[in-house]
Order: sequence, then structure tokens, then C-alpha cells
Amino acid sequence: MSISNSTISPTDKRVAVTGIGALCATGLDFESAVLALFEERREPAAPRRFQLEHAIAYPVFELPPSPLDYENENQPWLRTSRLALAAAREALNRAGWGNNGRDNINNKDLSQLKIGVCVGTTVGGSMNDEKFYRDYRDRKHPDLKPIDRYLRSNPSAVLAQFFNLHGPQLTIVNACASGTDAIGIGAGWIKSGICDLVLAGGSDELCRVTCNGFISLMISDHQACRPFDQQRNGLNLGEGAAILVLESDKLRKLRDRPAQAFVAGYGSSCDAWHLTAPHPEGKGLRQALQLALSDAGSKAEEISFINAHGTATANNDRTEGKVLKNIFPQTPFFSTKGHTGHTLGAAGALEAAFTIAMLQSGKIPASAGFEKIDPEIGHAPTKFAQDINGHLALSQSLAFGGNNAALVISLDGDQQ
Repeated sequence: MSISNSTISPTDKRVAVTGIGALCATGLDFESAVLALFEERREPAAPRRFQLEHAIAYPVFELPPSPLDYENENQPWLRTSRLALAAAREALNRAGWGNNGRDNINNKDLSQLKIGVCVGTTVGGSMNDEKFYRDYRDRKHPDLKPIDRYLRSNPSAVLAQFFNLHGPQLTIVNACASGTDAIGIGAGWIKSGICDLVLAGGSDELCRVTCNGFISLMISDHQACRPFDQQRNGLNLGEGAAILVLESDKLRKLRDRPAQAFVAGYGSSCDAWHLTAPHPEGKGLRQALQLALSDAGSKAEEISFINAHGTATANNDRTEGKVLKNIFPQTPFFSTKGHTGHTLGAAGALEAAFTIAMLQSGKIPASAGFEKIDPEIGHAPTKFAQDINGHLALSQSLAFGGNNAALVISLDGDQQ
């Protein structure tokens, strides 16, 4: 079957997710990462690839050892881009576009499609060449290879180059909402007819400067983090990537490919309250949630569960918990950061991917680390894994700068 640009129309109201790839501390592929969320095991530890010189140990959620750990100055791309590439390859294979996939569409057909790339990140590898910066500061005239590699490591550009894609490329740097925003924007490209297919998600690596930055803000816990718990004392950083293959409904049907889920709604806002803290009443988050529900044509009571941001910091969890109690008083919610750590620009993408898996399985995990309800919040996340019913779920992100983003994920493509 031949596909041309004229075959795909911009009238689709739903955006299918046909493939998912992910890796984080819980696993080096999507299936492993999801299964581990239902295990009691969680093992934040001192970073393996660099040292933090503090009297107190600050554990992180690092990727399991793999060839991705290998670093040298001749490598073409930084770690953040390599994580995104690993997730994208898995997602494309799962969607039937990879070398191992069986599909009716050949390479000629693929080359005729409008394929975009939208990836969220925060640090994105910009702070992991400390030796170069020190030598430059000390006027030692260091070799510029690290800078050249940094300039070639824009995550979206790397994916476009590797897969020979010629649609729009956008790297979102919107703090910890970046991955959620990237998926929402990518879905918008398909709805508007700009693209037939989009690789959308997020990626971020751990590095020493990032860890020290959060420690200096006094929001890093020296123990395993405890989202929404009364005794929470800060976050643990993590790393990882998740990429979704988004397709127009017409493209998916033309190649007779089942959808894993649908991006049904997206909302984004900024409360402009503080550089790092959310608005105390959660005004920005409320707006993002209302926009996402409106975009999906859904009501709050139709949401079966909420994958919350849940960083385990005092301000974030207090604000987020109060908003959830007000808008979704009976809806179960949880945070997966007790298993993955806070993966920054990858967080929203990972959590959207996890949300799809949980909708498919009809089961959500315990909010790892939670033990005792905070009376200031008056609302508790899941303490045990539980079954859920329904076809709609929310995945949401709160970020520095007052940025908020939310996605409504659906198993039912006809709900709009």
C-alpha cells in the first residue's frame, strides 16, 4: 500500500500511541521498567559514574549498568541523546516501524510521511564536561571536542539524523514539565496536520553538577524519597528516557496497526508565582488540568487514576495533593518517583508511558515510600497496588518557574 502526503488529513481528533520505549532505574526496556514498579524493591544508591563530595550521602536512581555507561571523547553524542535514541529504537520496533517489525509499509512509503521529533530535556548533558570548563577557566586552551560534541547532541536533532527524518524538530526545555509538554505538542502537530507521525518524549542524564545544584537548593533527601508522606524530606534525582510513537488515526488504519492508547487531551499553564515553588493554591496546576480535561471532552469524575508528579519535596506535594483532593476527591493517585527518582525532563514522558501500561493492565502500583498521611494535605496516595476500572487516566507535571502540564490518556479512541 502506497502512502502519500495527500492521504493523511488534519481532521483527526485523536492521536494514537502505537509504540512505547523507555528505560530508567527500574529497567533498561519498557516492559522491565513497568514490572518493577509493582515490586517492593527500590534501591537508590550513591552514583556510580561520578562522586559527590559531601559529608552526607545523597542517593540517586541511576540506570542499571549497560553499554550506555561507556564514555569517551570520540563518541558522537552525549548520554542524554543516547538514552533518547535507545528509547526511540524500542518504541519504533514496538510500533512495527523498526527493522524487526512486520508491516505493509516499506521504506519508500515511510520516506513520504511527515515525521516530526519533539523531545523534552532540562540539563541535556550541558554540565558533564567539567574538565573542559575548568581548563578553559584556567586558560589552558583545551581541545574543543567536548563543545563540538555538545553542539551535535541536541536530542531531537540526533533522533532526526539517526532515523533520517525530515519533519519538524523541537527540543523542549521547560524544566520538569518538558517531557509532558513534548508529548502534548507532538500530538498537536498530528491534530493540525503538520505531521503524520511524531517521536515524542523526554530524556535526561544524571551528572555531578545537576546533583549538587539540587543539594544546594536543600531539596534532596539523604534517604530514599517519600512522595506525599508526612515525613518527606526531598527528592532523589534519577535518569532515563521515554519515547512514544504518535500517529494519526488514518495512518494507523492504513497500515492496520493497533493503538496502544490515545493522547486524548493536553493542557499547559504557568502560574508565574516563584522561580522554584508552585503557587500555594495550585492555580497553574488547576488551569492545566482543566485545559487537558476540556481538550479531551472529559469530566473529572471519568478519570480512573492519576499519575501524579509527587517529587517528595514539601511545597510540590503539599500543593499538588490539595489540588487533587479538591478536583478528584475519590480518584486514586500515586507517584512513581519512589522507584525511578526524579528524572527531570524525562519524568513526564516516563510517567505518561507508565500510565498507558497501567490502563492496559487495569492495575496501579503503591506510591513507594508513602507511609503516613500529611494532615496539611489531608489526602493520601495509594499505599498498596490496586485494580482500577475505566479507560481514562491523567499524567501530570509541576515544574520550576511555575510551569504545569497534564495529559489525558485514553484506551478508547472514540471517546472524543
